Amino acid sequence: MDNNSRIDALDRKILSIISKDARTPFLEVARECGVSGAAIHQRVQKLVNMGVIIGSEFIVSPQSMGYKTCAFVGINLKKACLYQDIAEELAKIPEIIECHYVTGNYSLFIKVMAHDNEHLRKILSDKLQRLDIVERTETIISLEESFRRQFPIDLAEQ
Repeated sequence: MDNNSRIDALDRKILSIISKDARTPFLEVARECGVSGAAIHQRVQKLVNMGVIIGSEFIVSPQSMGYKTCAFVGINLKKACLYQDIAEELAKIPEIIECHYVTGNYSLFIKVMAHDNEHLRKILSDKLQRLDIVERTETIISLEESFRRQFPIDLAEQ
């Protein structure tokens, strides 16, 4: 049985509220849901144990820390089957904030945050392209992030 069949309307309402702001106090969630704070705590713990909630975090704005350039890089590997090995190497480069093993024209697709274009160039040439398994890369610079959101809870109902 999948998690979706074990999640009821109250769970969905809780998820909808806390996914918009993880700092919402459980008592406030309880008031909105019409149940006790203890019930919310138990439900959230159940959702964590089920793997539906996989964490909570404060999101630091890279721009506020001086990282103004966001880029996506498609990576072609000499041997695509070694993607796990390179993923471990890429994880050592702190400016790489996402890494996906993908289908299509690339083996991996990563998201990189850099101070500026010069810093991005150094990451690409001095760190990424020096890895033996990398055959070639293609970089796309993001001009603006139009939006970012959590997975919408109402989609899970469909």
